Amino acid sequence: LFPRVGRGTAQPKLRNAAVPVMNLDYSMRECFLQDYYAGEWIDKLDEIKSSIDERAVVAAAGAYALGRRTDELIIAALDTATIEATGTGPLADTVGLTKEKVLKAFETLGENDVPDDGQRYAVVGWKQWSDLLQIEEFANSAYIGENELPWKGTQAKRWLGATWMPHSGLTQSGAVRFCYFYHKTAVGHAVAQEVVTDITWHGDRAAWFVNNMMSQGAVLIDNQGVVRMRCAE
Repeated sequence: LFPRVGRGTAQPKLRNAAVPVMNLDYSMRECFLQDYYAGEWIDKLDEIKSSIDERAVVAAAGAYALGRRTDELIIAALDTATIEATGTGPLADTVGLTKEKVLKAFETLGENDVPDDGQRYAVVGWKQWSDLLQIEEFANSAYIGENELPWKGTQAKRWLGATWMPHSGLTQSGAVRFCYFYHKTAVGHAVAQEVVTDITWHGDRAAWFVNNMMSQGAVLIDNQGVVRMRCAE
């Protein structure tokens, strides 16, 4: 369960009077955990024909598969959001990710009183990342500073107070890709079991069984903290 707390209002208090209460809108969002497995057999005699450690290779492949599943869970939670940076002209679905769309999403988060506290994120497709690189304010260090340019070893970078990153697995509906500008606390990711690997020998098969497993889930906590940017692709 993830707590969802509404906005409070501060009020004055007379001397020796009772402290006024905020009467917060308090609710819980339930997140259902799901169990996932990624297993593979490695024949004993196949192992001796290879110069690589097949068990390590297969274990890594299973871990990556579960990592992609984790991303899919979070993206599915984002897809349940209903607020969009849409409109006519440059905000229409017939164009890619434009500066106008980004600023509309940025403005919407501000109007919803979403904190600008360093925990804002934006995730876009690779085509939209290429669109962003055509925006001078995004790509030119003269606007954002050299320290905010793509980090070494990754394309993630900061712009407009948010961490921006590309992802290939964002939902695509026809020719439209769903991209998101959101606050970290607006989406909950529950982990009952991190990715673990178990390798066992099965004599009846003369093979090793490599199993990766995890138990996780994701849910949208606050719809006001997520803005969808629909982009043609």
